[in-house]
Amino acid sequence: MKVAQDLIKDKDREVVSVPTVTTIAEAVALMDRENVGCVLVTEDGAIVGIWTERDLARDVAGDGFDIHSAQIGSYMSHPLITCEWSDSVYSLMDKFLGLRIRHLVVVREGRHIGLISAGDVMRATVHEKDRELAEANANMSWHYYEEWKHK
Repeated sequence: MKVAQDLIKDKDREVVSVPTVTTIAEAVALMDRENVGCVLVTEDGAIVGIWTERDLARDVAGDGFDIHSAQIGSYMSHPLITCEWSDSVYSLMDKFLGLRIRHLVVVREGRHIGLISAGDVMRATVHEKDRELAEANANMSWHYYEEWKHK
């Protein structure tokens, strides 16, 4: 069964990040160019938060919000919600559903090694179920029962 680190390898893409002083407008433009649903927010080279499409929807509803002057560091979500590199896809699915989130930062030995989305986990779960079904079908074919003799 796949684990979080496998999902990162399957994605084969770099995490998109911006410094805390980036404006929301700049972050949205970057997310559009990179076709991603979130950016990690950094300060002095360290990841300090995350900002997502959901945050954008919440932020624009605020009084006096100006997308061109608002800095992402003031609107990011923190502290980060993380998972371990060895968490199974089923464990990850539980975390996404239980916490009602869409992105998790993957950690290995205290270091951030990547980012996965609920969609990544959903895709991996479907592949795992497909593999399990194919294996079950191979083990329980009609041929098996025709050849089976009770002794």
